[in-house]
Amino acid sequence: MLSEPRAGRLAAWGNALIAGMVSPDDAAVAIVGADAVHRVEGLPGEDAPVGLTLALGRLRALGASGLRVALPAPGHPLGLSGPPEFNARALEAEQAVICEGAALGLVPEVYEAGPAGDVHVEVVWHCLVVREAPPADVPSLGEAERELAEALRDATEVLTRLDVAGSGPVAEAAVAAYRARAERSSGRVVLAPGYPPRAVRVLELAQRVGVLVSLASENGHGGAVSASEMAARGDALRPVERVARRAQVAAYNSVVVERGMR
Repeated sequence: MLSEPRAGRLAAWGNALIAGMVSPDDAAVAIVGADAVHRVEGLPGEDAPVGLTLALGRLRALGASGLRVALPAPGHPLGLSGPPEFNARALEAEQAVICEGAALGLVPEVYEAGPAGDVHVEVVWHCLVVREAPPADVPSLGEAERELAEALRDATEVLTRLDVAGSGPVAEAAVAAYRARAERSSGRVVLAPGYPPRAVRVLELAQRVGVLVSLASENGHGGAVSASEMAARGDALRPVERVARRAQVAAYNSVVVERGMR
């Protein structure tokens, strides 16, 4: 799971732009991040791909009042509302952005270009029609925070028990992530201006959990030498990964939800 999905950056800074808290150019720079360039293809009224600044302005003119994130996975259409064509593309990319009020969605396609040693990343966002319906399986911010803390605690206990003497790399990563819940990352912009502190806190924890899941998946079986123990590790990680994705979506979408409640 990406610690910071491109759909999250697009939604967060797009929402800040819609709220008038950042300029179009600043929003575009933040969305592109370390990538070389982002373009939007299939935007209504445009025959060719356009840059982010123009695309964000066009989406606002088309009625977009907010941007939501979807982070689907096989068997879990998190944040999606259809139609099937859009859902399939979003599932393949494992992320998408839904435009509230405009019945449009954006799915990223990532390309690497350039010679070896000087490779740069280009992103094309495909703009497609979406169904205007409630998104699938998106929790409230409070619900997401509770779920995430509980899932991380439970997974930490299981993973620590499965590593020899509790000292394997997976156990250490789990314990470190759990203890870091209350800490703040120094100097890092987690969300764009306008997001509530609780959303920042939930997203930080969800990103740490994403790192934990990646470490546990990439560091072999540690002390879990039997098939049953390896299965137990997988059983412990699956719900944590699912809950972390739900929490990320809740955090990125929180300002849109708040606006809708006013």
